[in-house]
Amino acid sequence: MPIRDAAKQVIRERAGYLCEYCHSPERLSANRFTIEHIIPQSLGGSDDLANLALACRRCNERRYNFVAGIDPDTQEVVPIFNPRQQSWKEHFVWLDQGVVIEGTTPIGRATCLRLDLNDTRYPESDSIRETRRFWIKTGRPLSSFRPPLAICRIVHLN
Repeated sequence: MPIRDAAKQVIRERAGYLCEYCHSPERLSANRFTIEHIIPQSLGGSDDLANLALACRRCNERRYNFVAGIDPDTQEVVPIFNPRQQSWKEHFVWLDQGVVIEGTTPIGRATCLRLDLNDTRYPESDSIRETRRFWIKTGRPLSSFRPPLAICRIVHLN
């Protein structure tokens, strides 16, 4: 069953119009971000608001149906970041004035690797890092886009 437009709007507002993984701002994108299932439907995930997140196309496609990744420091398999259950700032920090996301925990590191949050597989000039530099040059560093403090909003959608 498709996710209703009203639910999509609640999810966008809850996320502060940011990808809940890489914190790219939807409002600087040519396309609306996708609503993704944190626990994929293929693994039994539901359409409940608690299982839905706002994700840019890059993160959504790279996440695919993975719920775990490998921490490159310990080589352990760990869950990837869950924006409904975890705080972004407890697992990630911005480096290089908002150009690079670094995972600070096993979950953060595994998520950075699984979703390639910094496009390390691509040349610097053709990567999200270059896009972030552009945003900074135009006076819109990602650190200026913050989710609203009141991100918990209960809405009954029938």
